[in-house]
Amino acid sequence: MDPTLPPLSASLAGTGRPTAGARIAGLGAYRPGTVVSNEEAAAAAEVDADWIAQRVGVRERRYATPAESVVSMAVEAGSKALADARATAADVDVVILATCSMPSPMPNGAASVAAGIGCRPAAGFDVNAACSGFCHGLAVADALVRTGVAGGVLVVGSERMSDWVDAQDRNTGPIFADGAAAALVLPSEQPAIFPVAWGSDGDQAALIAISPVSGHMEMTGRKVFRWTTSALPSVIDEACQRAGIAPADLKGFVPHQANLRIINSLAEHIGAAGIVTATDVTDAGNTCGASVPLAFHALRQSGRVHSGDPVLLFGFGAGLTYAAQVVLCP
Repeated sequence: MDPTLPPLSASLAGTGRPTAGARIAGLGAYRPGTVVSNEEAAAAAEVDADWIAQRVGVRERRYATPAESVVSMAVEAGSKALADARATAADVDVVILATCSMPSPMPNGAASVAAGIGCRPAAGFDVNAACSGFCHGLAVADALVRTGVAGGVLVVGSERMSDWVDAQDRNTGPIFADGAAAALVLPSEQPAIFPVAWGSDGDQAALIAISPVSGHMEMTGRKVFRWTTSALPSVIDEACQRAGIAPADLKGFVPHQANLRIINSLAEHIGAAGIVTATDVTDAGNTCGASVPLAFHALRQSGRVHSGDPVLLFGFGAGLTYAAQVVLCP
């Protein structure tokens, strides 16, 4: 071993023993301080501010400053998740960074996040499944913990989407935004993260992509809307089935915060009174891979879901990719 590396933590030394389950032990979030109103976004995209609110349900969004990078926001969110779980950096064996907005493909972001939090020499790797990235990362974390490969996994969704959209493009500029949120996954005597229902439809990957000409993200919004509202409701049923519950048994629903019309359409599919649906998009915009954990954190902070409540997390987006799992609220 490299003598410059710190010694293996107790949790690393104790891996290799499968556990009955895994749980989310803590959540943390970081929202950039720069708030951008609909009036500002509308002026750039040459649309009406009310059109943005009616079309996508966004009232305001947050943009990162030059000092707030994908990595630095992830470090802040991850540190808060550890504090929420009353854990330390030594409890983290793996850091998974869900992002599609790193400024460069190398180096990855996760290793820098691990170093920033003090988790070195934890393993660190990025997951790029765009808006479903956090749910993909959570599924991997669950498997790593349950099989004993890791004693603790920090999953962070962090995005600077403002770098990748053209503010003048009405299809993307007023919608996408920045932020980060994280979850610490630890062993549990009973499963509290249930099997994922996931998949992809790569034949439609071109519907959301970075243009090789402009370098900006381009999206065919109407076709994405149709795909989401027609192909994905069955994924809700499958995720609940894999958790052994009916959709009506859910206490909370946290879909990707794409836009309010999609959120409401998916919530109508569940159709049960008493289920609280996260609508963080109204104040945060679409933060892509950070969307689901940011909305989950906000929903929990609001007191509308409580510890032990079954909550359905559901990410979907570019790729086209999707992933959903029922979790018990920490």
